[in-house]
Amino acid sequence: MKKHYSIKQFFTLCLITVIGLSCALLLGGCGNKSLKNTVFGVDDLPGKTLGVQLGTTGDIYVSDYETDGSGTVVERYNKGNDAIQALKQGKVDAVVIDEQPAKSFVSANSELKILEEEFTTEDYAICISKNNSSLTASVNEAINKLLADGTIEAIINNYIGENASHESYVSKNTSKTNGTLTIALNAYFEPYEYYNGGKIVGIDVDIANAIGDYLGMNISIEDMEFDSIITAVSSGKADMGISGMTVTEERLKNIDFSIPYTTSSQVIIVRDDDAATSSMSFVEKFKTDFIKDGRYNYLLTGLRNTLIIALFAAIIGIILGFLIAVVRSNHDKTGHMKILNFICNIYLTVIRGTPTMVQLLIIYYVIFSSVSINKIIVAILAFGINSGAYVAEIFRSGIMSIDNGQFEAARSLGLNYRQTMITVILPQAFKNVLPALANEFIVLLKETSISGYIGLNDLTRGGDIIRSITYDPMLPLFGVAIIYLVLVMILSGLVKKLERRLRSNERH
Repeated sequence: MKKHYSIKQFFTLCLITVIGLSCALLLGGCGNKSLKNTVFGVDDLPGKTLGVQLGTTGDIYVSDYETDGSGTVVERYNKGNDAIQALKQGKVDAVVIDEQPAKSFVSANSELKILEEEFTTEDYAICISKNNSSLTASVNEAINKLLADGTIEAIINNYIGENASHESYVSKNTSKTNGTLTIALNAYFEPYEYYNGGKIVGIDVDIANAIGDYLGMNISIEDMEFDSIITAVSSGKADMGISGMTVTEERLKNIDFSIPYTTSSQVIIVRDDDAATSSMSFVEKFKTDFIKDGRYNYLLTGLRNTLIIALFAAIIGIILGFLIAVVRSNHDKTGHMKILNFICNIYLTVIRGTPTMVQLLIIYYVIFSSVSINKIIVAILAFGINSGAYVAEIFRSGIMSIDNGQFEAARSLGLNYRQTMITVILPQAFKNVLPALANEFIVLLKETSISGYIGLNDLTRGGDIIRSITYDPMLPLFGVAIIYLVLVMILSGLVKKLERRLRSNERH
């Protein structure tokens, strides 16, 4: 009796097989060279290369070293995990980061240690829009109550200390009728917020839920890059930002903060020269990164979202690009549609002259700032509008490549301009540009990897989530790269097959 696999099971088996075989080849010969620590205290930081997470208070504090003439270099990373990996590889001499995440990093990387001397002490607070003073007052009231009755202390002790159980806060208010609070955070900050069992958990998540209980409001979590949190709150995409944030003068210019809910320290992580390093085998790493707790599902979910975005964005790009190409080619041949052609030229100039990531952020944080909209739809619109500019030029070049004699011949047969375009020119032009359109789809597929900047779980972000859980950069990154490579190879093969068929048809 044959065993039948579901589509999900089939893709899972293919994914695991491809990643396993490819990474086995790529891992050969990879190893870290022996590196010596050169930072033993705060006084040793000037003149060194320091790693920080972009937008954190650690970033703000060490920035002073860049201008003191000591020759200090600050390397800024989107994730603390990336800074830690750079430290392990000798690309930075030390990492300045919050104490509790530092402990998680060091516990997972035995070759690293935290210096006893603290860099600085700070208070954590919740950021709220300056236009929402009533919410700030309500949150402050809730924090005061939760501090007074010991709820926040109990939540923190649940994640920090020898007796930490890491059990999530259980809501005590079952009748929440005052709406929903959207919370922006960066889920790569254990134990404050991190992924566990496919869910975002941690101290800040539990405190947010406790505040929601007090206010009678449900909680909706939005995971995004740390440096996007204040932007999301100030633009109205989120009601609050809670991600181990410290009040600074610069931040207060753009955002309000609640009263502090806990105190933390910035510490210095360095390489430990005396540590006995141990490494897992490839099989153990593979199981930890992809098999344990079904972590491959992060990649499968990301792959699904990536394909959906690329497919529908391509459709929008083709429709939009075709219409623009018709307008521009009509103007080029007849001089008509001057106003429409002018608008199309502005569109092409702006879209092709600005980065795709900037366009994505503008559409999400500015154009849809006050609108609750699915992030996949935002990504489809952003990439579709971007692709349309390039598809327009592909179509226009195809139309303009048709010999003018065919225009004249069709017009001499009594066809008007519209009939000539539909029956004579466009069929030939479309046939000529098919390979270029297919290649544009390949480019579009890879461009979707920046979707994570608006907190969308695409394929690349799926790999980032696995990295944040396992602290292993190699296999998740190779896994994501290989999946993209396989997709591009399949599409490239289809493009080549299409080109051969077109050439074959031309010979008949």
